[in-house]
Amino acid sequence: MAEEPVRSPYTTVIDLTRRAQQKKQEAAAVQATGEPLPEVSLAELPERMQQAARAIGWTELMPVQRRTLPYLLEGRDVIVQSQTGSGKTGAFLLPLFERLDPSRGQVQALILTPTRELARQISEAFEQMKTGVSGAQSLRAVLVYGGVRYGPQLKALEQGAQVVIGTPGRILDLIERGALRLGALQVLVFDEADEMLSMGFYPAMRQLKRYLPRERNTAMFSATMPPRVQALAREFLKDPAFVSLSTDRIAAETIEHRYFIVPPMEKDRALVQLIELENPESAIIFANTKRDVEYLGQFLKNYGYNADAITGDLPQKQRERIMDRLRKGQLRLLVATDVAARGIDISDLSHVFMYDVPQDPEYYVHRSGRTGRVGKEGTTIVLVTPLEEARLRAIARQYDIPLEKGTLPTPETVAERVAERAVALLEDRYRETTSLDRERIARFVPLVEQLAQEEPELLAMLVDALYVHEGHRRGIRSEAEAEAPSPEQSAPPGKKRRRSRRKKS
Repeated sequence: MAEEPVRSPYTTVIDLTRRAQQKKQEAAAVQATGEPLPEVSLAELPERMQQAARAIGWTELMPVQRRTLPYLLEGRDVIVQSQTGSGKTGAFLLPLFERLDPSRGQVQALILTPTRELARQISEAFEQMKTGVSGAQSLRAVLVYGGVRYGPQLKALEQGAQVVIGTPGRILDLIERGALRLGALQVLVFDEADEMLSMGFYPAMRQLKRYLPRERNTAMFSATMPPRVQALAREFLKDPAFVSLSTDRIAAETIEHRYFIVPPMEKDRALVQLIELENPESAIIFANTKRDVEYLGQFLKNYGYNADAITGDLPQKQRERIMDRLRKGQLRLLVATDVAARGIDISDLSHVFMYDVPQDPEYYVHRSGRTGRVGKEGTTIVLVTPLEEARLRAIARQYDIPLEKGTLPTPETVAERVAERAVALLEDRYRETTSLDRERIARFVPLVEQLAQEEPELLAMLVDALYVHEGHRRGIRSEAEAEAPSPEQSAPPGKKRRRSRRKKS
């Protein structure tokens, strides 16, 4: 039996082994309150829900559906932690066929998603389900998302719909235009809530809350449950039940470990792709050599990121200044060597990136331990050359670390994600404008239309400038920002304040 680590008042021992993770999960399970509702089978569902399931080809329910449907059928708020592809779409669509009233041409269900592609998938599933449900042919779902003209969406809403599916920014725009009303809303769904926050939709979701009826049934689905998602749940859900399909965890307290095989000469570009896809709130990037740290620090700055670097021979005053910025949330990415990172204790780091496999196996544990602090969830990502994979796996075996091999995102995938975020930023900025601002903006609409046809690179340059300033440099909102009262809440009675523009980093 392995000896217990020696504990000292001057050190913090962080055990990242699988056994330690299981113990934390078990402890969290003991702390959970309330008896879970019994699972339900397809044959136990109301007839219309069975018809919808059969229409889409299901002969039995998936685990997430069996465990979640009892809460939604009782009208209880619920948080569901479940990975993409686990069947959660059916978990929130099936109850709609039991709860919606086809004779009422009012919006009764609102489903928020992070991307237009996911919105389309949900809409297609809904349309396929309703073909098999008697009396459901008059149910209509409308797709609403940014980056396209308002006209078709406005027309679809005018024709009446019971279900609206789309991204938060455009949905809020249509509400503020008076084209979308939620007075009859019964069901609100947040699908992939962690992704919506990562995409920068928090301001829109916060404002959307003002238009929601107090009495409603809300469900939130998320692959992870970091603090920012939990803060969102506290704002929108009332006494929610918690259902976890992620290795039966009651609370998300583990560190996720992933690695990607990358050719040696493509590591810097691969790192940027992963940062774009993960969109970390704050992160440390470890490299083995001072030379690589200095190169990466400058490379990320040149790319537009709010980044800095520290090495062992950095003057103490400069090091303290950089660390102070990191602690205050003023620095998003820190590149460091193992020696320079000693003594760093930042509780809110969401990610650790390893540009190299550490030379000393023990350094992997120290590096990973920089994230996932104080019971929060963290992610460790390692860039590995083909020759280093065996060494990394040996480290994982030595420390019993659950290591997963990932596939690098394609440039097209990253470009699509960046485009979605850029649209969210533009819509958020446009909502902040006054009527006088919009009058001034209108002068340039003909020019923009002309440039879009003849010189789109000029427009792309402007969008890139906004994205670098508010996306690269700022990242997603911190938990502190999520907890701060909105301007509407803090404004004096009877006086509505405009939301202030974001400050420069």
